[in-house]
Amino acid sequence: MRGLKIGTVLGIPVRLNWTFLIVLPLFAYLIGSQVGMIAEVMNEAFGAGIELDVVGAGVTPWVLGLAAALGLFGGVLLHEFGHSIVAMRYGYEIESITLWLLGGLASFTEFPEDWKHEFWIAIAGPVVSVAVGVVCYGVFAFAPVGSSVLFVFGYLALLNVVLAVFNMLPAFPMDGGRVLRAILARNQPHAQATQRAAAIGKVFAFFMGLIGLFSFQLLLIVLAFFIYIAASGEAQQTTLKAAFEDVTVADVMTRRENLHTVTEDTSIADLMSRMFEERHTGYPVLHGDDLIGMVTLEDARSVREVERDAYQVADVMETEVVGIGPETDAMTALQTMQENGVGRLPVVDRDNELVGLISRSDLMTAFNIIQTGGTPSIISGRRQGAEGGPGVF
Repeated sequence: MRGLKIGTVLGIPVRLNWTFLIVLPLFAYLIGSQVGMIAEVMNEAFGAGIELDVVGAGVTPWVLGLAAALGLFGGVLLHEFGHSIVAMRYGYEIESITLWLLGGLASFTEFPEDWKHEFWIAIAGPVVSVAVGVVCYGVFAFAPVGSSVLFVFGYLALLNVVLAVFNMLPAFPMDGGRVLRAILARNQPHAQATQRAAAIGKVFAFFMGLIGLFSFQLLLIVLAFFIYIAASGEAQQTTLKAAFEDVTVADVMTRRENLHTVTEDTSIADLMSRMFEERHTGYPVLHGDDLIGMVTLEDARSVREVERDAYQVADVMETEVVGIGPETDAMTALQTMQENGVGRLPVVDRDNELVGLISRSDLMTAFNIIQTGGTPSIISGRRQGAEGGPGVF
């Protein structure tokens, strides 16, 4: 979740995603266009005494709509800080807080697996939202009768409480879903608790999507889609993490002696011939035993066919290569691939000598073996016996 950094609070970067710039004026418009109706409901329900002719005159509805929308997202920001502050007290690092299309998102470097930690971190956000609602109601209660302030703070008091209740629905990975996982994790493995919470979350997402579809509420449909995808993704990540516990890159990688490599002075014509004969689409580039780059079919294609005898691998190879150590755990290797948008990583020792290669297919093969009762030693044996198999790319 990337966005424009607007500042840092308590050491946490605060960002605005581009979708926020769409949804803020949309919310301002929707609230502004319904100011009269909302004010009438407040007068009937709470005896607010809002003067309808005042809030509905001129540009006032749009000013109130913008103020209410800004206040709403301000409450969302405080909600995310509620999560973040409790998480920081437990020792977790917060990468950023981002405001976006569906509200706010606090990004953690790692999710808590201690059920008590997750419970209190998850519940902190809705508690803050209720507190914000109470404060807004206090302002509403003491504001002068007929003041436009009544509308803004009355609206924010109600919406913050509604958001707190909505977030506590057990639709993982919303706050209520995380509370549910924490409760389930008291008596079962974290991965199993995640699977069950995610399954419940996807059911909620399905019905939420149906409600949005039949009521023509696009944001509800988008939220349902987000919940479904996020629940599936986190369940998968948690399952992988549990499976790869105590498994290192050295257990999974294709070792150096089973790899096909090239040198920097190999011509592009020879490289293309080797790719055809060996059916590989990429090679580590070595200078002696040192890794100096990676070259792929896409790199070779950048040279015109008539010039391929004149160009060498050194002319087209990628030199800024993300490598990983053999002692690194397998889950970190997968996350590194995801972060860098690559399908494989060279494995190098402390002297930058190539000792192997690990790919997504290596990791998925290992995962499938572990899921059927295999062990790291079995996986390592399979990798050593592979004749340049899943380790190539």
